[in-house]
Amino acid sequence: MLIIPAIDLKDGKCVRLRQGRMEDETIFSDDPVAIAAKWVEAGARRLHIVDLNGAFEGRPVNAEVVHAIAEAYPDLSIQIGGGIRDEDTIQTYLDAGVQYVIIGTKAVSTPHFVNEICLEFPGHIIVGLDAKDGKVAIDGWSKLSKHDVIDLAQHFENDGVEAIIYTDIGRDGMMSGVNVEATVKLAQAVRIPVIASGGITNMDDIKKLCAVADEGIMGAITGRAIYEGTLDFAEAQKYADEQNG
Repeated sequence: MLIIPAIDLKDGKCVRLRQGRMEDETIFSDDPVAIAAKWVEAGARRLHIVDLNGAFEGRPVNAEVVHAIAEAYPDLSIQIGGGIRDEDTIQTYLDAGVQYVIIGTKAVSTPHFVNEICLEFPGHIIVGLDAKDGKVAIDGWSKLSKHDVIDLAQHFENDGVEAIIYTDIGRDGMMSGVNVEATVKLAQAVRIPVIASGGITNMDDIKKLCAVADEGIMGAITGRAIYEGTLDFAEAQKYADEQNG
């Protein structure tokens, strides 16, 4: 299982939000490339980058920073989300060296878009499903839709997405522990990999996820915990590798 450090970009800085609220931010660094270097040196094999401004504005805002990280680490697997609404944006990111683009709001509001881009960019599309009480949220988590997480995940699996990122938004940034039960339930309902996100706090959460990784959980995204020091990233990845044999 991969432990995937998160770099959330707002106004060119590396921040963390609580429950997706733009006004409730903690700035961790004004040099995201240096933060990427830190995680790469600690053994990260993939980075999760989110353009927070982009997610709210519906277009890339921090793309230059993403390009700089991809250029600095051409062998690093990068997945980027936030404000990706059209094919041109996807092509630009892939051309810059990003491996995966994450579609969130647009996947829920315009489902046929996912089918189209999976055909155009096979192997590069991930869908992010952010949920509360089993229902998917959109528009930077500001709205709760009527869509069921598992139903949507199965739909996007049929479209050909590479993986599903599942975030429990009630726990994201709250350091309250990962929702293992809901993540496993989703992973068991689809054949494509699921990446866990939201609430990962310490090694106990990593151990719980590693124990059920065989259900189809390929990775765990962690942000606030590795910035505030309640989780040692290098230790977590080493443990996950040992469990994976």
